Amino acid sequence: MPDKTRNILIVGVGGQGVILASNALSEVAMARGFDVKKNEAHGQSQRGGTVPSHVRYGTSVHSPVIARGEADIVLAFEQMEGLRFAHFLRPDGKLILNLQRVYPPRVTSGMDRYPDDVPAIMRENGIDPIEVDALGIANRLKNPLVVSTVLLGVLSNHLEFTEAEWKGALSKLVPQKHRDVNLKAFDTGRAL
Repeated sequence: MPDKTRNILIVGVGGQGVILASNALSEVAMARGFDVKKNEAHGQSQRGGTVPSHVRYGTSVHSPVIARGEADIVLAFEQMEGLRFAHFLRPDGKLILNLQRVYPPRVTSGMDRYPDDVPAIMRENGIDPIEVDALGIANRLKNPLVVSTVLLGVLSNHLEFTEAEWKGALSKLVPQKHRDVNLKAFDTGRAL
């Protein structure tokens, strides 16, 4: 067991699979015997809005909320959401950034502008993101809905759980008819 609580913040927009990813992480941590607390925003997910999910696990966890500057890992399903939640990262934490862009209504209406180079902005601010083209990988697997399991595969390389533990959790959560493509997506992300 880790000697301290691990803090993983998963962020994206509604429909990207943030809730599935946080459920899988919680499941794998509970199966290992950790105390797990999770906090997520469901309401915005129905409207394509911001979806943050806090997952904390360890020997004894008292709060489900990760404080600013305390996340060991921020897993961002979308570039702008990664930028928006980067301040939650601790100084030596990791930010896994899916290069996908989902343009919010303020951008599509012309009221705001989407930043040109989010990874460069992060680097200018002392964060060296792990860049992943999860949507490109999902499209090559002929299923754009497996972005979340590609990203879980990448995340799995930075946590203490085994490949078998992750696959067990995914097999429990993903419907049978989608299991094979999700496990392949996980393997592809893990191999990056």
